[in-house]
Amino acid sequence: MSATTGTHSLFFYIKETLRQAWPILISAWAGIAFGVLDTTMVGHASAADLQAMALSVSIYLTVFIGLMGVVHALIPIIGQHFGARQAERVGYIWGQGVWLSLGLAGVGSIALFFPDLWLMFSGTIEPDVRDRITWYLRMLIIALPASLLFRTIYCLGTAVSRPKIVMTINLASVGFKALFNWVFIFGKFGMPALGAVGAGLSSAIVSWMTVVIGLWVITHDPFFKPFKIRLVRPDWTELKSLLRLGIPMGGSYLVEVCAFTFMALLVAREGMFVTGGHQIMANLAALCYMLPMAIGIASASLTAQAIGAQAPQRALLTGRAGLAVVLMGATLTVGMVIVFRDLIVSAYTDDAQVTAVAVSLLKILPLFLFCDAMQCIMTYLLRAYKVAVVPLIMQVVALTVFGLVGGWLLGFGPWKGLLQPLLTIVMPNAPIGAGSLWFMAALGLGLSAILLKFWYGRVVRQYQNQFKH
Repeated sequence: MSATTGTHSLFFYIKETLRQAWPILISAWAGIAFGVLDTTMVGHASAADLQAMALSVSIYLTVFIGLMGVVHALIPIIGQHFGARQAERVGYIWGQGVWLSLGLAGVGSIALFFPDLWLMFSGTIEPDVRDRITWYLRMLIIALPASLLFRTIYCLGTAVSRPKIVMTINLASVGFKALFNWVFIFGKFGMPALGAVGAGLSSAIVSWMTVVIGLWVITHDPFFKPFKIRLVRPDWTELKSLLRLGIPMGGSYLVEVCAFTFMALLVAREGMFVTGGHQIMANLAALCYMLPMAIGIASASLTAQAIGAQAPQRALLTGRAGLAVVLMGATLTVGMVIVFRDLIVSAYTDDAQVTAVAVSLLKILPLFLFCDAMQCIMTYLLRAYKVAVVPLIMQVVALTVFGLVGGWLLGFGPWKGLLQPLLTIVMPNAPIGAGSLWFMAALGLGLSAILLKFWYGRVVRQYQNQFKH
């Protein structure tokens, strides 16, 4: 169970990164499948249910991903202990992560209990839709503790290079999610037809199933036995250490997801067809993001192991391998989006007006995806070195101030229309609001990537210098 020691060629570390990244990617796609199942199945219930689910999911993901980012502080911390061959510390820190996740679930539940605070950004919402949103989120409040607990298992498996465990559980859960959706959304086996609320209830059931299975695996698999997986009373010193790293990490996650959430809420002002086109763009961007995210998590865990083993050259080469793989992946993704753009849109919708909006917005997607991939890998590599505060500040400036606020000013606010001449060239026929938001978001991600690359170089040089004296 010891971490790999020694130094190899860059190609070796590229293979190691790919070996660890692909199960993480499959796990992420399985999570996306939950959203696809909800959207396609609820879409057959009613238009009101579909709108309720779309808005509810935006709210829930904002809360969940921010809290998940805090829990993900376990990855570099456990990774470094694993690299240093401190097996019992791995199990002890995981137990503290459980307490952290339960506390965060309480905070998140409060945020989800008051949907009106979120919906005030979306203008007028029909009372029937608002009521469905409220009950959908109540179901997700039940799911939240289990979802965050499962992230501790995810972090443990990832940090010790055993990501296939979570991948297997996630893949199996997709089948149960489809079954329970069918039962609760459409009212099968004597159950009432709950529509969007039924999708939320099925998510709650499946979330608790996965966490129970995950706990059984890590307490019975011989590989995890040396870690002495256990839950002891809260250790406030360790919890503070987790929060010091986790809060800025969660802030970074929140900055990214909030951009999408508030974009969706703002674009709703431009009507149903623009919202539909924007949703296709957002769904594609999220789907494509899974690749650099998986590579980033794999690179961060492997780099953290090298840091824990005090192997600076291995840490350096692992980071370079992650960058190389992300560049290759981003290039491949961008090429596929350009070649298959029309085919992709037709798979989402048959509506001519929604298609027109989506096609116009997708012209900026290649730039968006490339910039997003680069800022993603930089963020994860910095986390391996337990550096999160400065990256958060950089992301707030680049993504929130420059990207989101700038997009609002130019698309909906007092400077509305100033970007129109440029959008006509870059994104012809794009709605001014949605087009401005996506254009500025792409530029914001590019700025974030440049700033983070500069800071990563500085951190790596400082770490390497510690071993030269």
